[in-house]
Amino acid sequence: MLSLNRYFPVLAVLISLAAWYDPQPLLGLKDAIVPLLTIIMFCMGLTLRWQDFSRVWNKPQPIALGVLLQFALMPLFAWLLVQVFSLPQEIAVGMIIVGACAGGTASNVMTYLAGGDVALSVSMTLMSTLWGIILTPWLVGFYTSESISVDKIGMLYSIGQMVALPVAAGVLCNRFIPQVGQSVNSLLPDISSALILLIIAIVVALNADEISAIGGLTAVAVVLHNSLGLAAGYGIARWNGHTEAEARTIALEVGMQNSGLGVALALKFYGPMAALPGALFSVWHNISGSLLAAFWKRQTERKIRAIRR
Repeated sequence: MLSLNRYFPVLAVLISLAAWYDPQPLLGLKDAIVPLLTIIMFCMGLTLRWQDFSRVWNKPQPIALGVLLQFALMPLFAWLLVQVFSLPQEIAVGMIIVGACAGGTASNVMTYLAGGDVALSVSMTLMSTLWGIILTPWLVGFYTSESISVDKIGMLYSIGQMVALPVAAGVLCNRFIPQVGQSVNSLLPDISSALILLIIAIVVALNADEISAIGGLTAVAVVLHNSLGLAAGYGIARWNGHTEAEARTIALEVGMQNSGLGVALALKFYGPMAALPGALFSVWHNISGSLLAAFWKRQTERKIRAIRR
């Protein structure tokens, strides 16, 4: 039987190419992204218990490290890459805006696929979003000498709608109607993978023109920005003594930004050119995250097989 979860990275790349080549059929599905994310988060909630969140909050060090790295490294990496590649002013501002944003909901999904700590990932996303209300505009101002404002209520509403409520609903369902989770447990990875692939295709289609307009240096800078965040998040977490699952989770949280917010802020305050880095980041971090998640999951499966021998 074909497992979407097993072949997810290959399918993500193929679907991204197809959506970029012929985006028209998917353009009408823009409004489906939030409902699809909500369903995915509910599926993730079905795999969790309240005790998972209690465990995470009783050990706050990984959350603190993830949020610290998020806001210390990602805007710094963006600024350094802008200097190295001598990017145009508007592109440079767009890069820094993306770097200054909180972690995105995609990190929660990729953590789930990677076999990381989902409760930790959701907790870090919530905390970085709250800190982002203050830090995102301050960091953009610090690195660009420009001021922006952030829709604080809108950010909180979005994270509540797409993350907190559906995850909580899944946890409650798991607690009070456990037979629901048990009946679909084996199907959850493939269900989530199918929905994520559809979201990736929609995101690529919506940004097809922007992707075509992006120059080579900007594309390389965006890919390096994401890669540096993933590598530094994992390496620093392991060096700091965190478990493998915690390190994977921190890496994905640090490297995967709320690029949708970055695009919105760039469009509002600077214009279409400044939104290009965020648009490409939206596409690329889903592909890189899925590749990394698949790699880590296979590593875990090999270790489990070795132990059972």
